[in-house]
Formats: sequence, structure tokens, C-alpha cells
Amino acid sequence: MPRTSSFKPALAAFATISSGWVFVLVALGAFTTSIGAGMAFPDWPLSNGSVNPHGWLTEIDKFAEHSHRLSGAVMGCITIILAVWLHRREERRWLRRLGWWALGIVIVQGLIGGKRVLLNSLNVPGFDMSFGQMLRLPHGMLAQVYVCILFAIVVGLSRGWVENTLGTPSERVRRLGWWCVVLLFVQLGVAVSMRHNYAGLAIPTFPFSTPEGGLLPAAWDYKVILHFAHRVMAAVIGVVVLVYAHFLWREKTLIPPLRAASLLLVGLVAGQIYLGAQIIWTGRSVAMTTGHVILGALTLAVTFGVAFSTQRGSIERARP
Repeated sequence: MPRTSSFKPALAAFATISSGWVFVLVALGAFTTSIGAGMAFPDWPLSNGSVNPHGWLTEIDKFAEHSHRLSGAVMGCITIILAVWLHRREERRWLRRLGWWALGIVIVQGLIGGKRVLLNSLNVPGFDMSFGQMLRLPHGMLAQVYVCILFAIVVGLSRGWVENTLGTPSERVRRLGWWCVVLLFVQLGVAVSMRHNYAGLAIPTFPFSTPEGGLLPAAWDYKVILHFAHRVMAAVIGVVVLVYAHFLWREKTLIPPLRAASLLLVGLVAGQIYLGAQIIWTGRSVAMTTGHVILGALTLAVTFGVAFSTQRGSIERARP
């Protein structure tokens, strides 16, 4: 079949399913990290030399890690299909390139995940973490980039985008959307660093930083700095997202679903702050910690999707 830029329901639906499956992968990765099961199997790509290792359905650490590996393999297969489908059927070059970028990131993510296991015992002088443990940081950040690329593909394939019925927002709304995306991405970078440096309880009280009600921590080290920066960024993002949501809601040129997304964004950020508080109050429970990671990825993805939707005109003009 020839390449076209028309709306393709089947391809759009498959891309949407792909963007949903990625959160299964994120959830399993977050759960694996939360229970400290990243080294449940010391080998890779197989688990104890098998695709069906003994005990993975009965032992929680093995279940978490092997499920994460299996879901990653499924994600890889899904991304191959998506990239090839886009290449064969989509006329727009920028969308075809996004498909190949998504595939490239999945491959790199798999390799980083594997090296994280295989190089776990390689010590790095002057650091508390081994080289394998350090690889968790780029692994976590690249996952967020991958999620955003998938959402860009979903938005680009949507009927509203293809038929140009999303609306034309003001420059202020477009700029505020990208500021929110940038701030959220920086926040997730801080969160990944904090999480893998075991700084989630470096400040054990909330909303204050000391039991006496102080705004600033009583003592500082790199873990406290990471944790405090995460809290400060959360406050900044809360304000900026509220401002963005206000102007997005008032943007009458946009279609109702995009304007209504302003309420969703506020709800997602509020939910993140609540889960962050619960992590402190529950002593970093697995459920709250895992939920916080999943909701953080979803908040970035939805914000990016909304911001990307408001950029249709400039993207289609610049990238035919």
C-alpha cells in the first residue's frame, strides 16, 4: 500500500496500545527497584540461563525482575512493528523518523539494562555505587524520553492532528507548555538520582524539613541536597502547571478535550505531591513508591502530549 498522510485508524490504535504497554514496563521497573530486586538474576539476557527460570512465579524478587525483562522484550517487539508500519504507510518523514528513534532507544535501553546486571560488581574508585549501579541513572532517564516519543507518535497519528482540527493556541500557551515539559523532565532527572542514591528518606519529615517545623534541613549532605531539590522542584512545578492550566483552559481556539486536559494536569501534579508525602509518612512503602514513579512518568507523558498537540502548525511546516 502507498504511503499517505491521511488518518489511519488501525495504526493510530496500535500506537495508542503501544503507549499504554510502556506503563506496564515502567510499573514493573519501578516495582523491581522499590523492592531491591534488580539483581535477582546475575546473568543476562537469560535469567539463570532460562526464559522460564525456576521460582520466578513464586518468589517476589524473581517475579519482579523477570517480569520486567519479559515486558521489555514485548515492548521491543511492539516497537519493531510500530517502526516498520510507520515506515511503510506514513508519508510524513518526521513521524517515520520518530518510529526509528523509538526502536533505537528500546535497543539501547535493553543493552543498558543488561550491562547494569553484568557490570554490577565493577567498582568505580571514589563512588559508593558500582558501574553497573550507575547505569540505572541513564536507564531511568532514557525511559522518559522513550515515553515522550511514543506520545508524540500517538498525537501525530490522531484524527485531530491529521485533519487539523485541534485548534491554534496562542504563543503564550505554547511556551508555557514546553516550560512545563522541561521542568518535569528536570524533576524526573532529580528523582532518578535521588531514588538510586537511596535518598528517598534523607529528609524524613513532611511538609517541613525538620521535626521542629523548619523549612530548611538541619544538616546537609549530597542525599539531603538531592531530596530537598526534589521538594523545591515539586513546588515550582505545582505553580507553573497551575498557570499553564489556567491559560490552557481559557484558550477558546482549542478543542474541548485539549482545554479539559488542563484539569487532568492539575490532578496529576496534585496526585504526585500526595504520593510523595505518603512515601515519607509510610517510611517509603513499596506501593506508594511504585505509584509515585508510575504517576511521574504519566504526568510527563500527558504534559508532553498536550504541549506537543499545541505545536502542530510549526511542526508540520518545519518537518514535512
